[in-house]
Parts: sequence; structure tokens; C-alpha cells
Amino acid sequence: MDRSAIFLDGGYIDRVLSDEFGGARIDYGKLADLVAQGSERLRAYYYHCMPYQGSPPTAEERERHARMDSFIYHLRQLPRFEIRLGKLARRQGGFEQKRVDVMLSVDLVRMSWDHQIQRAVIVSGDSDYVPAVLAAKDAGVLVQVFYHPNSRHDELLQACDERFEITKQLVDKCLRKR
Repeated sequence: MDRSAIFLDGGYIDRVLSDEFGGARIDYGKLADLVAQGSERLRAYYYHCMPYQGSPPTAEERERHARMDSFIYHLRQLPRFEIRLGKLARRQGGFEQKRVDVMLSVDLVRMSWDHQIQRAVIVSGDSDYVPAVLAAKDAGVLVQVFYHPNSRHDELLQACDERFEITKQLVDKCLRKR
């Protein structure tokens, strides 16, 4: 049986769930198991940033941060889950995640070239991962991508060996029980 690692781009998944599935709340353990497609899941890696907090933070900022902190705590309790948090940088007109793409790329390349995995599953649509995908493929790893057709970059799809759409059926199977 082949061994896989699942790479979950949290910001991407949040955006897809919000924009395409009415803000659905999913069970990330179920998502990781489903996208592993029967292979042994070495580990799932979740990449994101904590929300911005000013100094001093507003009540809304504190609440948003507390919700994310609780969510991250829950993810840390899941078996074979690792959390990688980047930094949020303030930019003109909003915020930008920093280090998230690099952390995912480093993990993908390191695990591929160390032969820890035979398959990598990326849940994202970000073309910044293309060099890491190509390096993983050079190491003999099968690279799959799960993406939503309204939120993806063709260059990433072309770089990956196999492509799967994030469908309503997939999201429904992962819905969190209240």
C-alpha cells in the first residue's frame, strides 16, 4: 500500500467553502481520509494564519482570534494531523499570508525526496506550489490536487499528475456534525 501526505491550504479551503458552499463547516479528519483515497495517510498538514489582532485588539478581533484558536486546538487533537501557522502581514487594502506557501512547499519537497511518501495530495488552487510539485514528481511521488473549478490556477492543475474537483458530494461527506 502506498503512503500519502495530505497538504491542506486552509485559506484556500476557507475561501472555497465560503464562496461555493455557503460557508459549510467541515470535519477536516474526514476530508483528509477521503482525499487520501484509501492509501495509508502518514499525516495531514494544515497551513493557515491566525487572524489579525490590533494592539489593543477590538472585541471583534479578539472573538475571531479565539474562534480560530479553538479550531486549531481541535485540529491538533486529530490523529496524524500537524498544524503549520504562517504570519499575517498588513498590506494596503488588507492582509496577506506570509510563509504558508513556503512551509507547504518545503514539507512537500522534503518528504518526497526523503522517500517518506509515495503520494502527495494537495488541496489548493495556488500556482505558487508548482515548483514544489515538480520537485516532488522528480523524486518519484505521484502528486494529486483537489481544487474547485471557480478557484484554481491552470498551471497548478497542469503540473499535477491527477486532478480532482472539490464537489458538493465531497463537501457533504465531510460536513461537521453539530
